[in-house]
Amino acid sequence: MSSPKLGQSGRRSSSAVRQPLRALVLLLAITAGMLPWAGAAQAHGTIVDPASRAYQCWQSWGTHHMDPAMQQQDPMCWQAFQANSDTMWNWMSALRDGLGGQYQARTPDGQLCSNGLTRNNSLNTPGAWKQTRVSNNFSVKLYDQASHGADYFRVYVSKNGFNPATQSLGWGNLDFLTQTGRYAPAQNITFNISTSGYTGHHILFVIWQASHLDQAYMWCSDVNFG
Repeated sequence: MSSPKLGQSGRRSSSAVRQPLRALVLLLAITAGMLPWAGAAQAHGTIVDPASRAYQCWQSWGTHHMDPAMQQQDPMCWQAFQANSDTMWNWMSALRDGLGGQYQARTPDGQLCSNGLTRNNSLNTPGAWKQTRVSNNFSVKLYDQASHGADYFRVYVSKNGFNPATQSLGWGNLDFLTQTGRYAPAQNITFNISTSGYTGHHILFVIWQASHLDQAYMWCSDVNFG
């Protein structure tokens, strides 16, 4: 194999120096491009029906998130994308480790919809979030791409008189509905919810305690009982 050519001064020619530098830059670019996918491969999931706030925004606008029409048609998703688009791209990874079941003690009022994650704070903003119409009896569907199962789900709904359009959600604004049993590892988990006495816009608040580690997920889904 021939050695790099030297110029008259005995140094490597500039083209010989630039070639390995270009190769290094290309390698770094490829590696950087792979990093988000590596994180997504270790991710989990979310409530897809009724859609959690981040998932609803990703589902509705992910393929055209730069469309200025979003500002008028879906202002809550617009403000979320403006605040941090990663909230929607990583709708499956809004987790917190090691809470030990102390959800209320370690999640301040007003931060429930973001699961206490600063990067997802836009999800706590009151406003006209798109709603999923439900009846008094409906199903909740989790999609978990990592198939880790659940120790349980805890399900709440915002109280009558609470206004999601103008108020941030706190623990005192919730009615407890149910806690499920365990679920074996699966990508799709569905469980049924029974309610009575609710009408109009409410927040469905779900806590998922994953089985493989002490990882807790919390989501807000906007529903309309009618």
